[in-house]
Amino acid sequence: MNPRDFIAWAREAGTLVEIERAVAPHLELARVMYALENQPVLFRALTGFPGWQALSGMCVQRQHFAAALGCTMTDLVQRMANALEHPTPPAVLDAGPWHEFSETGVDLNRLPIPRYHPDDGGRYITAGVAIIEDPDLGRNISFHRLMLLDERHLVARIVEGRGTHTALSKLETAPGSAQRHLPIAIAIGCPMQVLLAAAMSPPKGVDELEIAHALTSTPLVRCQTVDLEVPAEAELILEGYITQTLADEGPFPDLTGTLDAVRSQPTIEIKLVTRRRDPIFHVLLPGGLEHKILMGMPREPTIFTAVNKVCHCTGVYITPGGTSWLHAVVQIEKQHEEDGRRAIWAAFQGHNSLKHAIVVDQDVDIYDSNAVEWAIATRFQADRDLVILTDQPGSSLDPSATHTPGQKARTAKMGLDATAPIGEARRGHEKIRYRPVNLARYGVSEER
Repeated sequence: MNPRDFIAWAREAGTLVEIERAVAPHLELARVMYALENQPVLFRALTGFPGWQALSGMCVQRQHFAAALGCTMTDLVQRMANALEHPTPPAVLDAGPWHEFSETGVDLNRLPIPRYHPDDGGRYITAGVAIIEDPDLGRNISFHRLMLLDERHLVARIVEGRGTHTALSKLETAPGSAQRHLPIAIAIGCPMQVLLAAAMSPPKGVDELEIAHALTSTPLVRCQTVDLEVPAEAELILEGYITQTLADEGPFPDLTGTLDAVRSQPTIEIKLVTRRRDPIFHVLLPGGLEHKILMGMPREPTIFTAVNKVCHCTGVYITPGGTSWLHAVVQIEKQHEEDGRRAIWAAFQGHNSLKHAIVVDQDVDIYDSNAVEWAIATRFQADRDLVILTDQPGSSLDPSATHTPGQKARTAKMGLDATAPIGEARRGHEKIRYRPVNLARYGVSEER
């Protein structure tokens, strides 16, 4: 489902908020996004940028992904796990909608790139999907926050040790290499399955665009100035090179909602801007719900797969209260008394940045925090069911972790086995249920 299809779907469903009044990308847009962050919002006019619209909230609810992939919300984790295991090469078309208009002379200032917060280092692209080619491992796509420097240059936050950084490092160290810059394409306004795949962390050498195509049809189109293929249904494509020149990037709010540090990062020189004639600029509020879902939900299938290696996993939910990165609830069909503890250990292996894991039974709704808390209250004993791991590799996003420059963050991890005993002992741990009734028989509306 591309942005235009999503807008039509959300409008038909009655969930789309449409703002006709012109909104300024400088600070005002972010304030409105924050006030409406649990809803999809179409900004019909942007102050100073005639012809542009902006869309936020496309990925703000899991139900949106279920609609895009044609499945139920509870089936999402299985769909993602299957796509990770069975990536499928997409077709390459001759042209895409973003071929409609090419900028004559690159000037990134003409794009409605927002400034989200007064403390930001500059104007930021937050929903850009970067496509690069590793000389050994092939195509890689990922998210990078991109700060505007001038009319032709961006500076990217490139996380050390991940796909783009690895590919760039190979060019820096290759003996006698004439290629000192890494070709890159940045796609903005991508279909939802592309956004989801770009946020996944498959094994090295697995192409995320093939994962996107395994989720649902994702045709590609070849770029005009770099030897890369990009999603055909994107709204806007920036073509250029990651250079060896460094610049300060940041500060900028991160997933946790706290302000990230200033770092010296690689710059990107843009050579061509190609877009649709009536473009829609996708904007993600940093630390907002859309940011959290795109970060957290793609880690659920890796936990799901890891836990299924040791017991029967039936669901995984990385919770927004845990910044959609540090906390997970894992649901299992318990068949052995040790399954809860096995699931805890496997969950940490499935998502290395996970800090706290809670394991529950199938009768607990993992999306209901009250139900999860009830399971902890009635099925968990700290001296028996608690797992504590000290001095573990942690997440750079956790401000409470121990951070040493140039090293992986270190943290303590905790797992809670909130499952009930199996067999006859389970009876005293089950929640009583009442059979549903037809309230209309009693003169009470179901919609009260």
